[in-house]
Amino acid sequence: MDTLITGRVWVVGDSVTTDAMYPAFAMKLPVPEAARHIFYELRPGWTDQVQPGDIVVAGRNFGLGSSRPVAALFRELGIAALIAEEFNSLFLRNCINHGLPALTVPGATEAFSDGDTACLDFAEGWAENTKSGTRLDGGALPPLVLDILAAGGILPKLAREGYIPAPAAHGH
Repeated sequence: MDTLITGRVWVVGDSVTTDAMYPAFAMKLPVPEAARHIFYELRPGWTDQVQPGDIVVAGRNFGLGSSRPVAALFRELGIAALIAEEFNSLFLRNCINHGLPALTVPGATEAFSDGDTACLDFAEGWAENTKSGTRLDGGALPPLVLDILAAGGILPKLAREGYIPAPAAHGH
């Protein structure tokens, strides 16, 4: 698995809640439609600008609040990875379980601005702003987490290892 990711950056601040990412009204919508409402109050129009491969950079307490499955929405939009100065632990685990790399990098919101390009390696635990050359060390993800990400999430990993039935192919 390639653990090196490069993408355009979108920066949000501290204490962004799961409610701000996945509004209650969107929870009744299919995932592709719900994904169009991420950050709907915080950054109106963001989902019209975001492109597959982009990276979200956040401050402290990212993902605070209820355990809404926001990672599935980020994946639907093609977000390649999340970087935060600090993740809510439940939110972080939901990201990993959905196969979305999430790297804790202190100082990230000062090092990046919207539109910068980030290069990160979540196995080695660093992120670099390719424009400024600033490189920050973060927490490398442990081997088990890397294995879950390589499988595409916890359910694909468990299916691959024979613990649960493989999911049926879509459309059958």
